Amino acid sequence: MSSSSGSAAGAGDAHDHHDHDEHDHDAHDHDEHGHEAHAHDEHDHDDHGHDDHEGHDHHGHLDHEDHHGHAHDHSHELRGLSRRSLTFALVLIAGYMVAEIVGGILSGSLALLADAGHMATDAAAIGLALLAMWIAERAASAERTFGFYRTEILAALLNAVALWLIVAWICFEAYHRFFQEGTHVDGWPVLWVGLGGLAVNIAAAFILHRSSEHSLNAEGAFQHVMADLLGSVGVVISSVLIITMGWQVADPIISIVIGLLILVSSWGLMTSVVHVLLEGTPEHIDVYRLCSDLEDLPGVTIVHDVHVWTITSQSDAFTAHVLIDPGFDGDKDELLTSMKNIVHEEFGISHVTIQMEESVRGCDENHHVDHLVQRTRLVRERGTWGSLRFLLPGT
Repeated sequence: MSSSSGSAAGAGDAHDHHDHDEHDHDAHDHDEHGHEAHAHDEHDHDDHGHDDHEGHDHHGHLDHEDHHGHAHDHSHELRGLSRRSLTFALVLIAGYMVAEIVGGILSGSLALLADAGHMATDAAAIGLALLAMWIAERAASAERTFGFYRTEILAALLNAVALWLIVAWICFEAYHRFFQEGTHVDGWPVLWVGLGGLAVNIAAAFILHRSSEHSLNAEGAFQHVMADLLGSVGVVISSVLIITMGWQVADPIISIVIGLLILVSSWGLMTSVVHVLLEGTPEHIDVYRLCSDLEDLPGVTIVHDVHVWTITSQSDAFTAHVLIDPGFDGDKDELLTSMKNIVHEEFGISHVTIQMEESVRGCDENHHVDHLVQRTRLVRERGTWGSLRFLLPGT
């Protein structure tokens, strides 16, 4: 598991309110929680707290009805907003994409065709996002206990790969245009269509802006529209240079600039998708602070075997083992509720599973948050290339 918290690394040395060396870590056989085993939006269940008898652990499986129901309704509200925004943007972009293709063919402008190609990827991205939303609404099953939520992430991955293929095509065509004689671009049609494309992109960006804050798909579409907006500016600039100065080479140069903009806009999308698929910690969650807040509760000794990951946009999951002080004489159900409130309310995590224990044997220290933070600090100190060794087993 990777911790992406910016403040986590800096807090590692200050975390000293529990002496973890006092506990025996010799033979505890703890199960790794399967991610498929806990929580669906439509599956609410009560908290469970069982006293230890004859070696049995406390188990607290959390999906609080009030919090989870509210999160479920809020998620549907955001999905409805995203669906409407994406549909409006798709109509705008697809309609004008056809106009740009026609204008590019009639005028012979590679820059215009390149911008139309980027609009095509925008339209494809929005179409995939809408399809993914529709598929994601299918009910969960025994084979897919999380349902089809990850279709949104897969759609974003396909979109990012398609963008890189478009960049390769644009650069290839632009390279040949530099050495191809007799190519003539009519600047006026390019200018008018480019101005129209600029207006369409501004409108689409305005429509998608709010949705982009809540959905990885919508965010990817928004980033692409913004890059396409800059591309439309480039088309206008190239056409003005051709009209006023007759500089035909401006067309392939601007095409390469547009290609680079596509690459930059898709890079962030690709890294976000890969982070989710690798079960990376959500960037907005500080794992160290979360575990520290839980360990500050009376009766809690250690929080270990911690896993935090993203199921899909606006839906994160958390699992952990919590060692309870054997001398704790308080209400374990109330303690479980306090932990639940911290994870749900303060960190916004919707799917939570906490296993309460009164003994730890053979616990792997790699699963404790202190060790995770230490590894994160080392990765950052080593830089990009030095951190690659952490990809190897046993490092």
